[in-house]
Amino acid sequence: MARKEGDGSEVIKLLKESEFESWCKGKQFWPELIGVPTKLAKEIIEKENPSINDVPIILNGSPVPADFRCNRVRLIDNILGDVVQIPRVA
Repeated sequence: MARKEGDGSEVIKLLKESEFESWCKGKQFWPELIGVPTKLAKEIIEKENPSINDVPIILNGSPVPADFRCNRVRLIDNILGDVVQIPRVA
């Protein structure tokens, strides 16, 4: 049975990425780290934004959880250990 609009069901508003970003402090994107070794990139991120304390290194194409956290930046690397996607708070 299809629901009619206005039948009392809750509507969940999903926040846009830009709304999440406004909650987080400090630098949030590192496009200059594309091609940099992931271990060095991790050090740079932690130095430039001290609120980041979770920097997992993930092989490109691997699944990642969809949750958002202001203290996390995922480093997506290739088999050579270089960053292949723009690191960002996620």
